[in-house]
Amino acid sequence: MKIGLGANKSDMRAVWFADGAVKMIDQRKLPGDLTVVSFRDHAEVASAIKNTSVRGASSIGAAAAYGMCLASLNGKKTKDAADLLKATRPTAYDLFYAVDHMMRRLDDKADPVRAADEYAQAIVDSCIKIGMHGAKLIRDGARIMTHCNAGALASVDVGTALAPVRKAHADGKDMHIFVSETRPRFQGMLTAWELLQEGIPHSVIVDGASGHFMRAGTDMVIVGADHIAANGDFANKIGTYEKAVMAKELNIPFYVAAPSSTFDRGAADGKGIRMEDREEDEITKIGGMRIAPVGSHAVNPSFDITPSGYVTGFITDIGILKAHEIKERMR
Repeated sequence: MKIGLGANKSDMRAVWFADGAVKMIDQRKLPGDLTVVSFRDHAEVASAIKNTSVRGASSIGAAAAYGMCLASLNGKKTKDAADLLKATRPTAYDLFYAVDHMMRRLDDKADPVRAADEYAQAIVDSCIKIGMHGAKLIRDGARIMTHCNAGALASVDVGTALAPVRKAHADGKDMHIFVSETRPRFQGMLTAWELLQEGIPHSVIVDGASGHFMRAGTDMVIVGADHIAANGDFANKIGTYEKAVMAKELNIPFYVAAPSSTFDRGAADGKGIRMEDREEDEITKIGGMRIAPVGSHAVNPSFDITPSGYVTGFITDIGILKAHEIKERMR
């Protein structure tokens, strides 16, 4: 089976529903092992979201939609299920968007499986449009930098930040992608794994080398987003802010790729985005082996906020937007 090769339903997706269960690729096992896990209870789906078996804003949203589907099928109180799912990853706005969407659909007596499938397909359709709009920005021979993983694994299929890259590659454009490793969870290795499946030239770099390669010759930066405020401030994986600052200093275009479901009209600016801190073991240990001195502690913010002034444009399913256009176009 393939993943992320153009939204073909016969291919494997990051998360889907089959045989009465929510199925997903366990992203904790990649890139070493491609393992599929199955869940028949919404609480299990909530745990999978929290422990990052499924990750990436859009895939988290789809997983939550399927979790609500299971709760309905199993006769559980959907309000309780919604509260449990929303408590798992506080920064990922797609999670809240998906749960609220499913609550409305279930209140309207929609078929739970069909409603969740339609939500997941809507994400994929949006990602295809993001790819079409964003590919026009990529010139032949471009050197592009990205951060974290915003490909098919993070977006059910196709991807957000990687959607323009995939489309430009399919159109025959040459390019090279600089993939920052993205400590401490190394999600950049997931991006490298996806690019390898597609035969797209790339190099993995340590996070601290980003400025070096930008100054040496990077044409553009494309990242995803977990939460975008109404003014264009956005939350993404820790380390995004410093890339945006360096890009502005070096006059390199900096783009954010995200579907409409990632824009939070209720958050006026970045101060309205709730930030997630994770366990210090993610920093003090690698592969279960402690690398920090015993007695040393770590602080581990999972995301940072990048002000809208550093963003050249937002590549969305409805086109490429400037920050000042968000409120009107996303209405």
